[in-house]
Amino acid sequence: MRQAIVTPNKDRIRWVEVSGAEPARVYLHGLGASSPVYFAAAAAHPLLAGRRSLLLDLLGFGISDRPADFPYTLEAHADAVATALDEAGVAGVELVGHSMGGSVATVLAHRHPRLVANLLLVDSNLDPSVPVRSPGSSGIATFGEEEFLAGGREEVGRWVGPLWWSTMRLAGPEALHRSAVHSVRNTVPTVRELLLGMDFPRAFLYPRGDGELPGAERLRESGVEVVAIPDCGHNIMFDNPESFAVAASTALARRA
Repeated sequence: MRQAIVTPNKDRIRWVEVSGAEPARVYLHGLGASSPVYFAAAAAHPLLAGRRSLLLDLLGFGISDRPADFPYTLEAHADAVATALDEAGVAGVELVGHSMGGSVATVLAHRHPRLVANLLLVDSNLDPSVPVRSPGSSGIATFGEEEFLAGGREEVGRWVGPLWWSTMRLAGPEALHRSAVHSVRNTVPTVRELLLGMDFPRAFLYPRGDGELPGAERLRESGVEVVAIPDCGHNIMFDNPESFAVAASTALARRA
């Protein structure tokens, strides 16, 4: 395990690192998750192994610190990760982000372009959405922060089921709520618009069962490789690891 101080209050981001060839590959998890849990099997797959890999937990989640005074916007997450990557001595990385982690990855690539050479988004959030009482960031965002801290977190735990809750319960309550709220609000310009404006290799994986990805044609026109993965839900790397590895290895082999 490695760590880096990423805030003036000396809060630390931590990651599990696997040695291998450069350029490094960095994995970012989704809301309430943890990269060593969600990406360990993928990083070890024969099609993806052999690369220096950083399975990094965002501030507030997993093995990283959980400061209550951090804003947990997508921009703040991205800047904290950038500080950690600088400390790790990497640049021009292959950046893989799942769900909210993909939103953070896109903002990171926009704000710190020297750090990213290839971007792979895994069923990530591209647009603002309306909070709705359901599992996920949308449901968490229906609570005010005080309401969430006073009992909403436990209610969410009953919504999401034992698999997601196994890592979500490790998140700082403020981190979980604020990250969900800002994921739903998205950014200005939106994450989709940031992605469309980039000029290095980019790919987007999504479950084929969800139907055509909204805005897929425009993404393709801008150079984003859009790939439907069969036999999976939102957690593509869990549900169909072989197809994930094939698609991810192909996308990450692209060079500018």
